[in-house]
Amino acid sequence: MTLAACGGGGGTAVGPAPAPAPAPAQPMACGALAGMAIPASAIGLPTSGGTVTSATVVPASGTGAASVPEHCLVNASITAVDTAAPKIMMRVALPTIWNGKALMYGGGGFDGSIPNVVGNVPQGATDQPLPLARGYAVFASDSGHQANARGSLDGSFGFNDESLRNWGGEALKKTRDTAMFLIKSRYAEAAGKAYFAGGSTGGREAIQSIQRWPADWDGAIAWYPAWNQASAMLGGQAGSLQLAKPGAYPNQNKRLALFTAAMQACDGLDGVTDGLVSNQAACNASFDPATATLNGAPLRCAGGADTGDTCLSDAQIAALKAINAPVTFGFALASGETGYPGYNVWAADLGMTSASPVQPTVTFLNFGTSAPANPMPTTAPYISQQLEQVLKNIITRDGSFNPLTFDPTGPTPWASRWGDLSKMIDQSSDLSGFADRGGKLLLAHGVHDVLVSSRATADYYGRLVRKFGQPKADTFVRYYEVPGFGHAVSSQFNATWDSLTALERWVEQGTAPAAQVTRDTVGVPGRTRPMCDYPKWARYNGSGDVNAAASFTCVN
Repeated sequence: MTLAACGGGGGTAVGPAPAPAPAPAQPMACGALAGMAIPASAIGLPTSGGTVTSATVVPASGTGAASVPEHCLVNASITAVDTAAPKIMMRVALPTIWNGKALMYGGGGFDGSIPNVVGNVPQGATDQPLPLARGYAVFASDSGHQANARGSLDGSFGFNDESLRNWGGEALKKTRDTAMFLIKSRYAEAAGKAYFAGGSTGGREAIQSIQRWPADWDGAIAWYPAWNQASAMLGGQAGSLQLAKPGAYPNQNKRLALFTAAMQACDGLDGVTDGLVSNQAACNASFDPATATLNGAPLRCAGGADTGDTCLSDAQIAALKAINAPVTFGFALASGETGYPGYNVWAADLGMTSASPVQPTVTFLNFGTSAPANPMPTTAPYISQQLEQVLKNIITRDGSFNPLTFDPTGPTPWASRWGDLSKMIDQSSDLSGFADRGGKLLLAHGVHDVLVSSRATADYYGRLVRKFGQPKADTFVRYYEVPGFGHAVSSQFNATWDSLTALERWVEQGTAPAAQVTRDTVGVPGRTRPMCDYPKWARYNGSGDVNAAASFTCVN
């Protein structure tokens, strides 16, 4: 020490002591999050920052698969740049025992409310722990506006450009970045894995998130995804115009007659008469309501006139056939989409007469109980009400616009507005960034969905296969179709599936999904069917329990 002090011994001079390492970040108590400011710099798109409005410890509750663990429930808001635009309202459930992962939920329709962050993924298994109980930090938002009494059918946000962009996709990034800021603040570490789960609009949001911000996500679950949502709306509008024609709208009893006739003709095409049509392609090719029979009598009313509830008139048959058929748009969309593939109407529950407790929801989401008209009844088909809102609030921004004057199959002065909307909500099949970093996508759709067509999802999957080739596509995407399942809920086969476990194993262990099974909770509770890799479908083996997946084989 003396030599060093005197500069002897030829040693190097001693400089100032190094600065101490910064102390590691410490986890924050739940209550300490309340009032926290969220800097705009933490969010990857322009905002005015955010604020935690409340943070409360919620004690554990429930039992079995429905149990909810103790967690910190955080409510926050993100302020828009435009002072006239509403805030994004969001919620994060932060479990006391965290698994190091995050999960975002998508919404539905026009969003406008925060999905249940302590609930399940769309169509999730009811006999497995909820995501929060598995240790996930779960979050979601209202997409940047607060719906009025019309809920997911309130399109009034569309008058404000920033609010529209938020619903069109920007709120996804803003919500995700804010949630990650809060997660890191609470646990003092970032999430190691991040997943997205959504259905319908939420399915579009899942695909949109992994396509636009691939570095943010490790995997996604997309049920009945409205991935080409502008195109789906235009396809639905074409159907609404058909149902609005004089005498074309079938009441609930007539829908039951159509359903029964289709089941009598198509149920056995998969090898067994079991109340489900698995070979929908064969049904579409062979069933014709104009020549079909119902209990041995013609389904078509005598002379084509409307003579009762057990037959269909020519006007009704023509409308249903048009909804089944593809639609070609009369103008170009900036997204590149040119049409919509039609819907699997035959053997679908269009909202028929039934004693099922879920039937009112099925009817609401499908054909409703009133024909499309102007002004639009609140009992009209869901898609008809949605298009009225789109046309009045987003496309024309004219509250007096008559939605029945807009025909998507012809030219329109509103083509550029539809083009602008399509750039927001019609998604590309270029998932290169997501696939290249090891992301995994699970797609699933009910064959008998007449709000968002499973044919469109099959088309999206086909685009992925053509773009990447089957071997590459098999490394990051699977697509399954479920017979008897409609949009979000079904009285015939209400599909559930442990998709989250399948996704976890694929992403985290490299184990691709195999022998997946879907379970019915409404039609025949406990009934199971294999989830077949598209384009395969489930054929009965010829023996065995018709309600057991093991009695079926996936075939081309």
